Amino acid sequence: MAHNIVMPALEMAQENGKLLAWRKKEGEAIAKGEPLLEIETDKAVVEIESPAEGILAGVKAHVGDVIPVGQTIAWIVMPGEKPPAETQPSASGRRMETKASPSSPPAAVKSSAEPSSSTARISPKARRLAKEHGIDLNGVRGTGSEGEILAEDILALVASPGSAKGTPASGALETMSSIARLMAERTTQSWTSVPHFFVVREADAGALIEAREKLGSAIEKAQGVRVTQTDLLVALAARVLVKHPRLNASWTGQGIRLNLEMNIGVAMAVNDGVVAAVIPGAQAKNLGEIAALRHDLTERARAGKLRPADISGATFTISNLGMYKVDAFSAIINPPQAAILAVGRITDRVVPVDGKPGIRPMMTMTLSSDHRVVDGARAATFLNDLADAIQDPGKWLG
Repeated sequence: MAHNIVMPALEMAQENGKLLAWRKKEGEAIAKGEPLLEIETDKAVVEIESPAEGILAGVKAHVGDVIPVGQTIAWIVMPGEKPPAETQPSASGRRMETKASPSSPPAAVKSSAEPSSSTARISPKARRLAKEHGIDLNGVRGTGSEGEILAEDILALVASPGSAKGTPASGALETMSSIARLMAERTTQSWTSVPHFFVVREADAGALIEAREKLGSAIEKAQGVRVTQTDLLVALAARVLVKHPRLNASWTGQGIRLNLEMNIGVAMAVNDGVVAAVIPGAQAKNLGEIAALRHDLTERARAGKLRPADISGATFTISNLGMYKVDAFSAIINPPQAAILAVGRITDRVVPVDGKPGIRPMMTMTLSSDHRVVDGARAATFLNDLADAIQDPGKWLG
């Protein structure tokens, strides 16, 4: 039985996706779950796996094509089987946008960042960097296994003394990647259309540090993954959100949707900007499971190998800039979510302790909320409960 491959929808507002690469050629066999293609959305470069075992056939999309969500781009068929004839327009009702002229047949769009004849493998990050810096991949010798071109190879070329692709000249316009450009558009849209308000709360992080040392040591020994402060915050925030459903809700335009699962998005810095990888059902996961999943998501985000499910469905987001020595900041909400938590670094401060001056490790949290969904009292109560959980994590994580 033939299986159609369609351009997936990775978020509610997505309309199109750009095809970056096919991992298989038409006529080649592929196993279920094997990497099939890479697409670029406004959030990340995502690797799509094959939904079935069979032969890749009926390829309708080419590298560089911008394709509407829901449109069939290829088929997986059984040996000897032919792909179904296309008798109706795609479900999206829109034609594929390509860089070819309307009168010419569909063809792969080639650029200086896409080798036309080289058979060398190229990592997604290396491809993006080469495109941004205008480097012809045909002249690059990869240092990875089997000659794969890695991001480090591109960065080395950019930094080389003889390279003309180094620091932009004064006054030059820096070219933005599509991810960075669309991220700028989305944050502008959120800031100008969502009624943000902010609540700030300091919390004594002494118990949080102790919990990380105590619990983290056992988890690292058993699972080989290091527990971070972000992991603890994800676990605690998810459990506190159970008591505060409005903070985990979504604005739909017609009203407020209360989400049953606490799917926590974790903001991660990548070369092109920021992606929010999702830890689904975090309220039901233990700290070790959260740490392992967050570590895996971080590695794949940096390598440009996030899957569609990794960046979709978040109901609440945490952005932690403590590792960059930031004391406090305000974050922009990711619609349709109702809130995002911005976390600063833990630093020693003089605060009242039993009526006397004392030095305690303090952390500043700033909650950005959508006033259509959350009022000030709800935001303050949630933040106070989260601060209490940070000061007694064992009560919530035991």
